Amino acid sequence: MPFSGAPVKLLPVIAVNGHRTTAISPALKVSAVIITYNEEQIIEKTLSQLYWCDEIIVVDSYSTDNTVSICTAYGCKVFSRHFDGYGSQKQFAISQATNDWVLSIDADEVLTDELVQEIINLPESDTQHAGFAFRMNMVFLNKEFIYGKESGRYFLRLFNRQKGGVTGDKVHEGIQVTGPVKKLNHIVRHYSYHSVFQYLEKFNRYSTYSADMAFRKGKRKPLFVLLLAFPFNFTKYYLLERNFLNGLKGFYWSAFSTFYHFAKYVKLNELNQQSNRK
Repeated sequence: MPFSGAPVKLLPVIAVNGHRTTAISPALKVSAVIITYNEEQIIEKTLSQLYWCDEIIVVDSYSTDNTVSICTAYGCKVFSRHFDGYGSQKQFAISQATNDWVLSIDADEVLTDELVQEIINLPESDTQHAGFAFRMNMVFLNKEFIYGKESGRYFLRLFNRQKGGVTGDKVHEGIQVTGPVKKLNHIVRHYSYHSVFQYLEKFNRYSTYSADMAFRKGKRKPLFVLLLAFPFNFTKYYLLERNFLNGLKGFYWSAFSTFYHFAKYVKLNELNQQSNRK
């Protein structure tokens, strides 16, 4: 299928993981960077949409499944590193890239065909931007959310590392750049949670990291906040953010998200109590 917009240079057909595809030379020479841990259920879907990148850097936290072998089959440069936080892990991955333009995505973020074509067809003049933001839709328990705050938001994912980088936060890290950021039209699908079991695994890890960050900043949450947070957060997620329009999965998401805040606050209070005993 021909691409629309500015012409692109087509290179010889190559094989990727047994599948034949056409290599493409976009205006931006991009290094894709991904951090992984036991991502065998989704990583192939993610990598299959990165055929246009100049290289793919994977930093793996010693996965016990087939993640590394899948990445190797796709020709990725794989590094093993003990996990010490999302920010520092991604900073290390970016440091291994050979190009200034970096696509930093999570292992469960899959570029749509339309977004890939849009990136490939970016004109040379767009290299003046410090980065490009993508609109992201969440896929929760195999349902793509169209409504709610978790879908339709823009995230900076493609950037010039000479103009910025990833923050060092242990969790909820972000990309910060100096200069203009252009919003692209097409979407990334974020396959965030494929099962309740996986959600609860991430839930426990993320709530622990978030509580630790809050504790280090000296934050405290009194009991009345814990009591009020439950009805307030559920009302916010389910009604105000319109997750009721996402059906039963929208209800699940609202309930889980409400409990996430509660668990984070309880863990924060636990850390403060342990500190007071010392």
